[in-house]
Amino acid sequence: MSEWWTYRLSDLLMFSKATYFRLFELQNLALWPFQLLAVGIGVALLICLVQGGARAGRIAALLLALAWLHVAWNYFAQRYATINTGAPYFVLGFALQAVLLFWLASRKREPRLAQPVGSLGRLGLIIAVIALLGYPLLAPLSGRPWTGAELFGLAPDPTVALTFAALLLWRSGLMLWIVPLLWCAISTSTLVELHAGQAWMLPILALLAMGARLLTAVRSRG
Repeated sequence: MSEWWTYRLSDLLMFSKATYFRLFELQNLALWPFQLLAVGIGVALLICLVQGGARAGRIAALLLALAWLHVAWNYFAQRYATINTGAPYFVLGFALQAVLLFWLASRKREPRLAQPVGSLGRLGLIIAVIALLGYPLLAPLSGRPWTGAELFGLAPDPTVALTFAALLLWRSGLMLWIVPLLWCAISTSTLVELHAGQAWMLPILALLAMGARLLTAVRSRG
């Protein structure tokens, strides 16, 4: 038997590229027309982020929490689990992030949620727009049908991307970044092994958000 360190991630993948992206198509077909509600929630969340203020921030955190919870159950538990035995761990991770966001939304005196959008905050809004509009376009641009589009609140990557935008705008601490960054690493490594053209989209957005967040932290200390 080969030693465990001789294995590559490709040796551990239990599915093909076609099978992976087929999951999104099957999910969209099963949930239609729920996608319209998901798009509406995403737009409402973006409006809250642009508006700023404590009340809008709490609403945005609540909507994000619901999106993470829905992805945990409907995507990972109901669909991804059929092709990946590690899906239950992803369910727990996304559920944990949902709990943290619910906790954030419940804090009536949370100054971070009321942060105004500054020059770096505009980068957060750009990331949010990419999460909402850019990710659905990846399917047709990659030669896949529109029915396989990845949408915020239904698929993990656009949900995590929009979360990066919100965490940047809120100047959130490390605790709320951990699970999104872990999923970014997992998703990127999976897509790289599947030779998917979109593999680097999420890590680029994560680096932009984290870099801007660290810059704001350095500026505030200065």
